[in-house]
Amino acid sequence: MRRDKFNKFSIVLPRKDELKMNEFSKIEIFKLNPIGYVRRTANGIRLEILEPFRPALKQLDHFSHVMVFWWAHKHDNDKSRSTLQCEPPYARGKITGVFATRAEYRPNPIAMTTCKILKVDEENGIVGITNIDAYDGTPIVDLKAYFPVCDRVKEAHIPEWLSDWPEWMPEEGIGL
Repeated sequence: MRRDKFNKFSIVLPRKDELKMNEFSKIEIFKLNPIGYVRRTANGIRLEILEPFRPALKQLDHFSHVMVFWWAHKHDNDKSRSTLQCEPPYARGKITGVFATRAEYRPNPIAMTTCKILKVDEENGIVGITNIDAYDGTPIVDLKAYFPVCDRVKEAHIPEWLSDWPEWMPEEGIGL
């Protein structure tokens, strides 16, 4: 399988020994290939998985939810990647570090949404889902089946300024 036929993008991370305060003297480049793309239509939301990766969908239909890791391609630019603090749209008046947000603007625009699985068509590479906060055409980096024992935490807490958020994701979603 030749991966060079797929769109490619890079994650740029400094190695620990090369990180200096407020500067990156050298960088290490990691290459990722999208495994598919988010598709939004009038008929719903689906993940379209590229043909070489479709065998990885085997048995995913036995899970209720999937964690979708996606590349926030609309924020893959110098301005968004250099944003380290912000005023989140859901917390007006608060300045936070981007690591204390779910914002797409960050040093590496990787995002994750846990989605309910509606159907899995392994042969055609389609995963029907509900509620993802990614745009149509967003590249998918990875999928991971949701395992409650690993992926939820007991007694989690959030800051007081987020106390008006629901405890659970509403069925109608809060994304796009």
